[in-house]
Amino acid sequence: MAQYTIRRVFLMVVTLLLISIVSFVIIQLPPGDFVSHYIASLGLEADTTDTAEYDALRRHFGLDQPEYVQYLKWMRNLLHGDWGMSLFWRRPVRDMIGDRVMLTLVISVSTLLVQWVVAFPIGIYSAVKQYSIGDYVLTAISFIGVGTPSFLLALVVMYTSYQLLGYNVVGLFSPAFQDAPWSWAKVQDLLKHLWTPLLILAVGGTAHLIRTMRALMLDELHKPYVVTARAKGLAERRLLVKYPVRLALNPFVSTVGWALPGLISGTTIVSIVLGLPTTGPLLLQALRREDMYLAASFLMLLSALTVVGTFLSDVLLAALDPRIRLTS
Repeated sequence: MAQYTIRRVFLMVVTLLLISIVSFVIIQLPPGDFVSHYIASLGLEADTTDTAEYDALRRHFGLDQPEYVQYLKWMRNLLHGDWGMSLFWRRPVRDMIGDRVMLTLVISVSTLLVQWVVAFPIGIYSAVKQYSIGDYVLTAISFIGVGTPSFLLALVVMYTSYQLLGYNVVGLFSPAFQDAPWSWAKVQDLLKHLWTPLLILAVGGTAHLIRTMRALMLDELHKPYVVTARAKGLAERRLLVKYPVRLALNPFVSTVGWALPGLISGTTIVSIVLGLPTTGPLLLQALRREDMYLAASFLMLLSALTVVGTFLSDVLLAALDPRIRLTS
């Protein structure tokens, strides 16, 4: 186990290094740079802009240097805890990301917990009561949930809430608390607005987990070890929890690494529709404006979470399933 851990940590470092290079190169691929987008945002044409002024802006933002020099400078600062400055907002990247990460985590973790709490029992019930009336009803509901886009559901909820209740569900805070410092009153206001994105984001994921859990449980329930345990007189509830449910959870544990970056990036389209101050819309704006230090720092954060999460998934999977052993 120790050799496996050391080898994985080394591979994680190498993977993150390669990801940082690829990410920085991809960000530089679109035509133009931040200065050209900045001039366009001011309503000016690049052809009518004075060349000396254009070059001065590029020197001011450090874009006149070769790309490898920009990358090495960014990596050197990153290793020292400095994520650089946002070229557009002229604020430290770490502060900009930190302002939104907490809200994104609150929404995403709450959504994930709701999905698991709701989907696992329903999936188990549908598998155990296969082809029953309850199974048919839950299957129909889950198909509707899987087939409904989250952004469309967000638009429907926004319209019905405003037309029927006169309640605006856009945003996470009331206007009075939008820019106010954190307090208990602001936390209460956040909880009042949290149910809308929580409901919208949980519907599709919960429906998908129900279908997945049902399929995995049906596969386990028809295996010989379940028949043998029943023949020995093992109680049905204990049998389900000890064997089929435990093994059916393997795919969910193995994908924890994919869930971690999702907790940070959030659902971008739904966040844009509902006007949520999360990290997804900020990353989209950074990519569109070629704000390379902000975009690259976002991509590195998501990549690091994916790599670390994959490692944690392997360890948890070995602890959950005794048939799996981690060796070098």
